[in-house]
Amino acid sequence: MRPQILFPLFADLTTLKGVGPRLAVLLEKTVRGSHVKDVLMTAPTGLVDRTRRVSISDAGDIGGLVTIEAEVEQHVPRPTMKQPYKVRLRDETGFLHLTFFNAKADYLRRMLPEGTRRVVSGKAERFASEVQIVHPDLIAAPDEISDEDLLQPVYPLTAGLTAGVARRTARGALEMAPDLPEWIDAALLAREGWASWLESLNQLHAPQSGLELETSALPRRRLAFDELFAHQLALKLARRDRKARKGRPLTGNGQWVQAVLDNAPFTPTGAQMKAFEAAKIDMESAQRMMRLVHGDVGSGKTFVAALAAAHAAEAGVQTALMAPTEIVARQHATVLKALLEPAGIRVAALTGRDKGKARKELEAAISDGRAQVVCGTHALFQDSVDWHDLGLAVIDEQHRFGVSDRRKLTLKGQAPDVLAMSATPIPRTLTLAAFGDLDVSRLDEKPAGRVPPTTRVVSGERLAEVVEGLGRAIAKGERAYWVCPLVEESDVSDLAAAEARHHMLSEMLKCRVGLVHGRMPAKDKQAVAEAFRAGEIDLLVATTVIEVGVDAPDATIMVIEHAERFGLAQLHQLRGRVGRGDKASSCLLLYHGKLGETARARLDVMRRTDDGFVIAEEDWKLRGSGDPLGLRQSGLPDYRIADLAAHADLLEIASDAAQLEVARDDPFFGERGEALRVLLYLFERDEGVRLMRSG
Repeated sequence: MRPQILFPLFADLTTLKGVGPRLAVLLEKTVRGSHVKDVLMTAPTGLVDRTRRVSISDAGDIGGLVTIEAEVEQHVPRPTMKQPYKVRLRDETGFLHLTFFNAKADYLRRMLPEGTRRVVSGKAERFASEVQIVHPDLIAAPDEISDEDLLQPVYPLTAGLTAGVARRTARGALEMAPDLPEWIDAALLAREGWASWLESLNQLHAPQSGLELETSALPRRRLAFDELFAHQLALKLARRDRKARKGRPLTGNGQWVQAVLDNAPFTPTGAQMKAFEAAKIDMESAQRMMRLVHGDVGSGKTFVAALAAAHAAEAGVQTALMAPTEIVARQHATVLKALLEPAGIRVAALTGRDKGKARKELEAAISDGRAQVVCGTHALFQDSVDWHDLGLAVIDEQHRFGVSDRRKLTLKGQAPDVLAMSATPIPRTLTLAAFGDLDVSRLDEKPAGRVPPTTRVVSGERLAEVVEGLGRAIAKGERAYWVCPLVEESDVSDLAAAEARHHMLSEMLKCRVGLVHGRMPAKDKQAVAEAFRAGEIDLLVATTVIEVGVDAPDATIMVIEHAERFGLAQLHQLRGRVGRGDKASSCLLLYHGKLGETARARLDVMRRTDDGFVIAEEDWKLRGSGDPLGLRQSGLPDYRIADLAAHADLLEIASDAAQLEVARDDPFFGERGEALRVLLYLFERDEGVRLMRSG
């Protein structure tokens, strides 16, 4: 049950004074919700300062936004319907006119009675020989207004919603806000100099200067911490709950793992072995493993998965490896076969493409346990697929799957261990924010013998030279990728660009040129990918479909056209398709037109380093806290007040504070526990609420 103290905050927007159903619809767009609390959690984006009071004669000279106090001298009704209604104001220095178009005369007489004094604010300008303010923003009697009222916060607006109504709504929401129990530890509160939740909220909506709108302002930091703390508490509760739930120990004799190591075509890195050892300890414990392995392109996540699968096979259980696309699933199957079959472990692939008799045979092998490791897409958890004993679920690029897909796969087994993999190095801040409920292994070493690609930034004006150089390299036996411009978020236009470039390069270069794009049927994409991998294609022209999946270890040249349109993480992923062996390789970043500041910074980072972790941090800084790594689906919360880029330090503090709370026997006992319950309900962290033992 939601605590009663929060009822006013979860009341419908129409409970606010002056908000009817029509206005509620407009507000929902700007406050991103339908409750009173959504208004409170929409911070002002600007401040209009009307405190500059001037005389009428100065108003004409200064111009711009001014506030004056003067006497209403005379109403001048409009001579014709096409002309404006004017009200003449006078002070000791002169007079000006307030000018209104289409305003009702009786309303203006009520607002501006002749012979009274009024405070008026708006944009002053000279028109002919006189000073005027057209449609003033503010009209009030001097005793009705203070200097505080002249500092007006600015809120997000939409068509039909005025600034005045947005401000009035925020004031109404503040009047309904209760004083909630304090959930922040007293020592932390004192150290940071924060006021209570309600006081901070009032300060947030009443900024006294532009500085108070900054993410570094105390009220904003306090409220950002609350949001981060609620999410971290929910994640830590989920982790504690998982640790308390029984998995099953998966133990083996190490024979098959050793066979994989003995037959591997390379020496594993220290980071790979460390990640496997951590996974092995997890798998052998009575708790379910929930581990994320993330690392740079080519850092060897699949090998870690292969060792974990060999350990699972020793324990007599099956492994499912779920990949986001068919092309990637089949590629994983090819790699895992080479690694696991010498140890006698049978690997199969199951995707939507498998039909009829072949599919029935595959499903039978999964059902009776002959298929020990199965790579696939969503096909792995279809109703017709019945697993003999699924003990390990490996999820590749986990952020590309929704929570329900991951859950459907794990429900196919008896509380299977879960190993999530990401080819995107994730900055520490994001690891905490999105994966706080997982144990994390970081692969930060490249396999020995790899030569990092040389990266050059080249103007598109030199396209002919680039094509010529490419022709010379291919004639010497080198193989290359050419990634086409990202025209816009549209398969059709990207396809047109790819086809045009494929045609041009086929004409100019006397070599075997292939084409792969997102609109091709899966089996055609697979055929091209396999032909390129087998060396039957010299140059592969592609859209970003190759970012994950198309893999030819001996390709040495990558040309990325319109590189300025790609994000850093994506450029790095694309570049990672070359430089996978001991041959020298190169990446050309072709840009067109004049580079903007951010694009220049991005390309410069690419030129300077090929360390994915450095690139991920830089990407994070350059993009701010949008959705830099496409992690929105993976559980990266949509924060309202907190800004992960600006409040990274608070995230660490919130994580530690949440860990302390969860370490107690019953975090929800007593007054402090009740305050934490209120916090979780306030931020709708239902996963945390559900895991509470008391309530």
